Amino acid sequence: MDIIFSTLMLLYHLVTGTGEENAASKQLAASLFNAAAGKTIIQAVPAMTTATPEALRDGFKADPQPDAPTVKGVYVTAYSAGGSRLNSLLKLMDDTELNSMVIDIKDDNGYITYPTQAPELLKLGTTQKYISNIQALMSKLEAHKVYPIARIVVFKDTVLAKKHPEYSYRYADGSLWANGKGDSFVNPYIREVWDYNVAVAKEAVKLGFKEIQFDYVRFPEGFEKKADSLTFTKTEQSRVDAVAGFVKYAREQLEPLGVRVSVDIFGYAASVPAAEGIGQDFVKISSDVHVISPMIYPSHYGAGWFDQQDPDKSPYATIAGAMKDTHKKLDPIGDKKPIIRPWIQDFTASWLGKGHYIKYGPAEVEAQIKALHDAGVDEYLLWNAGNNYSEGVKY
Repeated sequence: MDIIFSTLMLLYHLVTGTGEENAASKQLAASLFNAAAGKTIIQAVPAMTTATPEALRDGFKADPQPDAPTVKGVYVTAYSAGGSRLNSLLKLMDDTELNSMVIDIKDDNGYITYPTQAPELLKLGTTQKYISNIQALMSKLEAHKVYPIARIVVFKDTVLAKKHPEYSYRYADGSLWANGKGDSFVNPYIREVWDYNVAVAKEAVKLGFKEIQFDYVRFPEGFEKKADSLTFTKTEQSRVDAVAGFVKYAREQLEPLGVRVSVDIFGYAASVPAAEGIGQDFVKISSDVHVISPMIYPSHYGAGWFDQQDPDKSPYATIAGAMKDTHKKLDPIGDKKPIIRPWIQDFTASWLGKGHYIKYGPAEVEAQIKALHDAGVDEYLLWNAGNNYSEGVKY
């Protein structure tokens, strides 16, 4: 029997090949093979898919951007991308080894940041035309050889929550829940929310973005303390499985289009067990993305982390500790291990109070980069909310 199956598998690969022109033969070969096996072993590829066999094999991820550069990038708000600051950021790319921009395409409020005309996006989405000419922006990025990454904020979406309260969390009186900052979230259990965000991503791919970076892929912070007092749609799935399910679905939808999928995640997620409350499991999410971007800003770790009284004042030691924990978590998943591309700090955390922070500049940024390099990590992203990045850094 093993010989028969081996022969059939060989024939399957011989007659199918690659490309859309072989879709029909793939379906026929898969049907014959499964019939012989008595169960579904090979999933037939839809007739018009653009996916490669490597991208779909056993449902296993493959890198859709194998020729991508070693990414060293910065965060760029839609306001900066659509305004005069873009020129200084492009000069930063031209004058240094930085080569990538992570640009808000769906921002922290939930606004689509350019004037889309796509009906499937406008049905649920709301636009703010910070980037008035998205095509012109993409042309500039290409001219300056900038690797473009589209940042899409997923479940933190006040705009959609207000538009469709049934997609969010409500108090007993029917009013919409919001956190202390006035932000509302939409519900990871709702499939329409999944499809909407994936549709935003698909348009970003059409515009020319090479990678989709999903942020706020989680339930609200502290959700486990408030879930029982709120009304919302849910299934028998755990919160972790609901969030991981979205990530897997998004990758399977986007990978065949030739675009990478990445996810931002709390830096300390690598150092603690799965965060059941917010639905984030570092290993589960990492297993289904091409790139994982833990936010390991030293200022975000409390006293005592990595044996540092004030982690913000010890950028090298803090990043080194975070990377040690990250490798420890991800090394066991083998071939499913994604590219590790952390977010690092290029801002001064004065809110920590006198004596608990230091001013960040070139030396502090370089210390973080050195810690990454010493840990075998060469890719990174710099965060500064105002897009004012330190001058004179040796990247």
